Amino acid sequence: MREFNFDGLVGPTHNYAGLSHGNVASQEHAGQPANPLRAVLQGIGKMRFVAGLGAGQAVLPPQPRPDLRSLRRLGFTGSDEEVLANAASDRDGGDHLLRLCSSAAAMWTANAATSAPSADASDGRLQLVPANLTAMFHRALEAETTTRVLRAIFADERHFVVHDPLPGGSHFADEGAANHTRLFTQGHAALHLFAWGRRAFGGPSRAGEPMRFPARQTLEASQALARLVRVQPACALFPQQDPRGIDAGAFHTDVLAVGSGRVLLLHELAFVDADALVAELRSKLGAEFCAVVAREAELPVASAVAAYPFNSQLLMLAEDNYCLIAPEEARENPHARAYLSRVLDEENPVRAVHHLALSDSMQNGGGPACLRQRIVLSEAEQKAIVARVFADEALLAELETWAKRHYRDRLSANDLRDAKLHREVMTALDELTRILQLGPVYDFQLASR
Repeated sequence: MREFNFDGLVGPTHNYAGLSHGNVASQEHAGQPANPLRAVLQGIGKMRFVAGLGAGQAVLPPQPRPDLRSLRRLGFTGSDEEVLANAASDRDGGDHLLRLCSSAAAMWTANAATSAPSADASDGRLQLVPANLTAMFHRALEAETTTRVLRAIFADERHFVVHDPLPGGSHFADEGAANHTRLFTQGHAALHLFAWGRRAFGGPSRAGEPMRFPARQTLEASQALARLVRVQPACALFPQQDPRGIDAGAFHTDVLAVGSGRVLLLHELAFVDADALVAELRSKLGAEFCAVVAREAELPVASAVAAYPFNSQLLMLAEDNYCLIAPEEARENPHARAYLSRVLDEENPVRAVHHLALSDSMQNGGGPACLRQRIVLSEAEQKAIVARVFADEALLAELETWAKRHYRDRLSANDLRDAKLHREVMTALDELTRILQLGPVYDFQLASR
């Protein structure tokens, strides 16, 4: 079994719309001009670096934006040009609906789905549940296309199950793998942490709920995911996100915790009673399990949210050799830098921290961990995937050439109303699906068949 990081390509309409309440960086940079070309090249550079370390690397395509289908469903009619013009000049919402339907957030594929390897699932097949993302309108638009893309890649039903997203509505709000962690040690069954921020039924938890920012994932959604991916009940844990962490800007678990294999790095405000959770994990996984907890006095949660030391990729390169792919901001922030230095100094298998420049993603609220979906595949499952999504130098070089041909190096909010931009996006994505050998997965492709 080998873990692959399926990174989302940054889309041609990468922009800073500031749509995500509770995502501090997104809101701080709202309205600034963006550089889609630089952003996508930074993402491809990260993929090349991860693959060069020997870790599994693959790619997922971006969503088509602006989403004209959704604008039409909201009552805007006419040609593509007319739909964009009418949405941009809407008297009631200004250009807000256009910005919602042009969101770049789908690049953060940690939110795309939740998965469980075939080794953990009772039917022996890899399980994938696309996230409904109903907590935010601009992200809920992604679920249908994400499902099509995953079914195009994981098409062999002998090996893979791609479920429908959970039924919509706030009761079963699901944010994907950003709230899911899989841990394991030799001789012990893998444990799955399905974190959540609020209850949909029965009132608030005894630990309360956040007061400043919304809790996005429900307990009921996390419980449904555990059932769908077919892990044994004894292997599913449901820790609550600490409301204080959410109110500080940790809208997803992966803002304050990252784990893989036998290692868990976390802030003490990642979960309610984090120490009790660590003790439970140690009792279930044995002495090999390692947890490095950052205390508020050492790493203030505000610094953790600003620098994203936990929103990093924890890669298991060998059984006793892990490394962390962290954003450059985690080196520049003295509190985050000191914590990561302690991670390296303590007796655990994390041997190196690599810092990468991902400013365009970070300014929009997502670090290295946000950009990838972790999927564990057996050799037979790898061979069953016929789409050209596994990253090698030839594919990465072709993607760079493709991006330089199609992406703009500057994009402002006013550009979103440009019908020429929409045509550029369709041309780029149509070519991308041929490069990745996916077949038709986008609305505009299916409509032309």
